Amino acid sequence: MKVVLASKNKHKLVEISQITEKFGMELILQADLGVDIDVEETGSTFEENSLLKAEAVMKATGLPALADDSGIAVDALGGAPGIYSARYGFDDSLDDWGRLLLLLKNTENIPDCQRQAKFVCVISFVTPEGEIIQARGEIHGELTREPRGENGFGYDPIFYYPPLGKTTAELTAEEKNEVSHRANALKVFYEKLKEAGYADK
Repeated sequence: MKVVLASKNKHKLVEISQITEKFGMELILQADLGVDIDVEETGSTFEENSLLKAEAVMKATGLPALADDSGIAVDALGGAPGIYSARYGFDDSLDDWGRLLLLLKNTENIPDCQRQAKFVCVISFVTPEGEIIQARGEIHGELTREPRGENGFGYDPIFYYPPLGKTTAELTAEEKNEVSHRANALKVFYEKLKEAGYADK
């Protein structure tokens, strides 16, 4: 099944494709179809924003679309940056690295025992026929005080995952595809796809 990924992020395409190809889903970027739309994320939850993106790209392409809305939530910051992770600081001059450094700066006075955080991912799948499937996944860990690791993207270098003793930027692709928030969401998504008859049981 050919599905459009409602994203311009090639890192996400690679990461998600490594999992979805296992259940026969061929993902393509919207740009590969000549579609270039930026969906305004006006929702107040990961679920709402994920669905907004998937529906917009499905309508623009006429094909089933899959969207991922994800972010990091720090307990001591009341769950921030949360849905604003990709816009943290609301400063257009900041790139991923700049936002990572800003989060470290804003948490520098938080003691080690209170640096719990989680990554959240919500997957939304919509079809031209009106089918909607959503799945949520999380991974729980804590913030480091400095970046570690060369893999991954976004906030991965400062998110420490205790069970493996590494940041998510230190995980191999195979390890990350087993434990990440995105992997956990996609596992739930696959089960829901099977229930809806879109994947082999």
